[in-house]
Amino acid sequence: MKPPLKALLEGFGLVVGGLGTFCCYEIYTENQKFYANCFMPLIHKVLDAETAHKAAVKALAWNLLPGRKHHDDPSLRQVIWNKEFQNPVGIAAGFDKDAEAMVGLSNMGFGFIEVGSVTPLPQIGNPKPRVFRLYEDKAVINRYGFNSCGQEAAKHRLNKFDQHQCRGNIVLGVNLGKNKTSTDDVADYITGVRQLGKYADYIVINVSSPNTAGLRNLQQKKRLETLCKAILQERDKLVNKPPVLVKIAPDLSDDDKQDIAKVVLECNVEGLIVSNTTVRRPESLRSVHKKEVGGLSGLPVRDVSTKLISEMYQLTEGKVPIIGVGGISNGTEAYEKIKAGASLVQIYTALVYGGPPVLTNMKKDLVEHLHKDGYENISQAIGAVHQ
Repeated sequence: MKPPLKALLEGFGLVVGGLGTFCCYEIYTENQKFYANCFMPLIHKVLDAETAHKAAVKALAWNLLPGRKHHDDPSLRQVIWNKEFQNPVGIAAGFDKDAEAMVGLSNMGFGFIEVGSVTPLPQIGNPKPRVFRLYEDKAVINRYGFNSCGQEAAKHRLNKFDQHQCRGNIVLGVNLGKNKTSTDDVADYITGVRQLGKYADYIVINVSSPNTAGLRNLQQKKRLETLCKAILQERDKLVNKPPVLVKIAPDLSDDDKQDIAKVVLECNVEGLIVSNTTVRRPESLRSVHKKEVGGLSGLPVRDVSTKLISEMYQLTEGKVPIIGVGGISNGTEAYEKIKAGASLVQIYTALVYGGPPVLTNMKKDLVEHLHKDGYENISQAIGAVHQ
């Protein structure tokens, strides 16, 4: 007969081993309920928001998370800017700020990846704490402030990824920002195009983050026009000539929207990203963090961003591809943005609460919506509410 202590330890070991095996299986198979109700809440209890963010980036950088289990449905495939997107769902800028996790993100099954914002020189961003989860609202407030490794470090990583075997299967966007202490905004963005443009399938000019003083003023017509012309001129010097997109805020007046659309059309800017985080605070917010300074993302901005997508699609006469972002957590919400006028969509905050299964299930839902509405390809649904 075994001593009681030894038997107890063996029993405990079996329980722990069984629990570990169960968790590994659920993680590998991307059980949506397990992630949403067990795994992600556990992560939130153990790690603060920024530490969890860093841990996720490192896990993907080391390719520790489960990869895609199947190929994307052909109905999700489309060609935009002469690039083939295997599916319309991308990871938004702000997650992989320093271009560390591109291989892992590619293996997860995203249709495209956007890294950054990358600033010319390294900067640490705003003081901590600077990221807050709003659990009751399925939202996040961040005031990172363009914390960035700088263009030199990003350039090294982008060059390495450019030679990786998975590079040919993924569309890569590079989101550019300016340094907080910069005295020449245009020069900062031009430097980014010059240094990083050769590695990009598209370039994003981020003039809409609320966490860098004065940045949103670059959305004003004259300043945006000057900036776009200078950037496009620099882009044209590159062999690959990546399309240039402008990322705009959801907090715009009607005049601002019309001015931006006019600049985009007149300067031949190739795309818009709609939208960044909002500085507004809906009365519906319940979290104790609702008054924190910074940009609000997640569920509370879903309808605002969808409305802005619809407006910008109409103002640009459907001539400019739009990447829709803001509050997307499932395929139905992604489909709503596509029908409003988005050619592609991006997610981020939904992953904070639901983990990797969000992406897998979103793509499945999109296919179901297409079949239900009689579309053979996702491109047929773009701007459907305006037809």
